[in-house]
Amino acid sequence: MDELARWAAGRAPELIARAEAEAVAELKAALLRAAAAGAPATPTAEPARTGETPPLATREADPLEAPSGDAVWAYCVARDDAEHPGDAARGVGGGTLEWVRAEGLAVLCSTVPLSEFGEEPLRRNLNDMAWLERTARAHETAIDHAFAQTTVIPLRLCTLFSDEDAARRMLAGRRDELGADLDALEGREEWSVKLLVDIEAMTAGLREPGQEPADPGSGAAYLLLRREERRLREAVGDRAAGLAEDVHARLQERAVDARVRPAQNRELSGHEGDMVLNGAYLVERDHAEGLRELVAELEARHRPLGARIELGGPFPPYSFVPESA
Repeated sequence: MDELARWAAGRAPELIARAEAEAVAELKAALLRAAAAGAPATPTAEPARTGETPPLATREADPLEAPSGDAVWAYCVARDDAEHPGDAARGVGGGTLEWVRAEGLAVLCSTVPLSEFGEEPLRRNLNDMAWLERTARAHETAIDHAFAQTTVIPLRLCTLFSDEDAARRMLAGRRDELGADLDALEGREEWSVKLLVDIEAMTAGLREPGQEPADPGSGAAYLLLRREERRLREAVGDRAAGLAEDVHARLQERAVDARVRPAQNRELSGHEGDMVLNGAYLVERDHAEGLRELVAELEARHRPLGARIELGGPFPPYSFVPESA
């Protein structure tokens, strides 16, 4: 399996799910939901923009004519003492990463061609799941490089400015809010926890002996079997919900903040079993080892019940970006 395939198997499903959740208001991201279900779709709204950014295209163009020039793609916000992520780091489309600085803050950016990232080309490209995966990977990788060095506020996919001056105006106009947000995220990192249950194993463990009817071919036996199936479904549902509540409550005790997200699509993520908890937890960096130990303890406790726990991280705080950002 090559590098891209390994990345896609491990991280792409979560990135695509996060892109769908974040972009739905701006992009009407039917394409992402439909792609998860195996059907085509077309976005019906403009891509998201940050700040008071002039439109990326202000003139009508021939549909066959690709727009010329560049736009500025933004990845994350940090304080203005952020160090350069290194020459090896590259952004979306292979662009060079640079910090654009103003008012004590900095936003990590790279230039992207309007021929691919202008409004109309971007709409078309968002229908291409391979393009979206590749772009999301580059976006996340750039944020990871910055997060390895400093506290960052991750920006959503497709945060575009017309030029660097527009990015500086955003920093200046939102200096106080962004500064407070960076204070709130200082020294903290995101961890993901997924609780997966084996329904068949859980059902077998809850099946009561002696429930088999003496005459399996009778009408009474059929009713008894149906009643037992309903009881088992309810018992399995209750147990799975109880496991999820227990795991989430224990993890919340170790976290500064927590989010419960929708379960991932099984076809996208490739996970086995039923996902009954897809949680994100904001944790103090020096408490990470305690979190790992707690997850191991919870998995050992619940494994006999047909459950397992997957821990991922640390990640930049994607799920905990304040509304103001």
